[in-house]
Amino acid sequence: MSGIKRRDFITLLGGAAAWPLGAQAQQPAMPVIGFLSGISLNAFAPMVAAFHQGLKEVGYIEGQNVAIEYRWADGQYDRLPSLVADLVRRRVTVIAATGGPASGLAAKAATSSIPIVFSSGSDPVKAGLVGNLARPEGNATGVTFFADTLMAKRLELMRELVPDATAIAVLINPNNVDTPSELQEVQAAAREARQELFILNASTPREIEAAFAALVQRAAGALIVAGDPMLASRANRRLGSSPRHPYNV
Repeated sequence: MSGIKRRDFITLLGGAAAWPLGAQAQQPAMPVIGFLSGISLNAFAPMVAAFHQGLKEVGYIEGQNVAIEYRWADGQYDRLPSLVADLVRRRVTVIAATGGPASGLAAKAATSSIPIVFSSGSDPVKAGLVGNLARPEGNATGVTFFADTLMAKRLELMRELVPDATAIAVLINPNNVDTPSELQEVQAAAREARQELFILNASTPREIEAAFAALVQRAAGALIVAGDPMLASRANRRLGSSPRHPYNV
C-alpha cells in the first residue's frame, strides 16, 4: 500500500484495533475499519484487493467479522478533512490512512482517540505525523519508505539511462506535503551534477495535461515523476499513450 508491505500494514491494523481500549468501549460488536485514501478507488483497486487478502490471512473477512467504510479524495487533498470527519462521526474502530501522508495528517487532526495507521513516503517526524520514530506517541503509528531520499538516486539513474539529455523535467504535485523535501533532494543532486532541471506542477488531471504540453515545448530529454499518489495513478497511462514519451524512473 503506497509502497509498504501488505503484511506489515495488516499487522499494524490488528494491533491498533486493540488499542486504546477506551476508544472502543462503545464500538459495535463488529469492528469497523475506516479506509481513508487521498486518491481514487480505480487507481487504488489493486491495493484494495491486497488489503482484503491481507485481512483474510489474519482472519478478517469484510461483511462477516469486519466492516470497512471507504472514503476516497480522488486526488483532491482538501476533501480529506471532511471525509475523515465523517469516519470519526461513525466511530470507526481504526483508521487506515493511505495514499500519502496527507491522509494521515487529516486523520490525526480529526481525532486523538481513534487509532490511526498511516503510510508515508517521507520522514513522518518532519511531516508532523509522529514525534518520535522509535516510540510514536498519541494515537498514530505507521510505516514509511523515505521516498524523498531516493530522488537523488533517481536522478542519477536517469542520467545513466539518458546521458545525452540536456534537460530533465520533474513533475510534482505542489499540494503534497512530501514535495518540499523531494524537491530539495533532487535540486541539490542536480546542482552537484550540473544537470539542468525544470519543474512542472500539477495538482489535478487537467494540470497534468498542461504539464505534458510544457514538457513537449521544452523538449525535455527525460521525466521524473515525484512520489505523489495522484500523479502516480495517472503518470504511467499518460506516458504510455505516446510512442515518443520521455523516460521516467
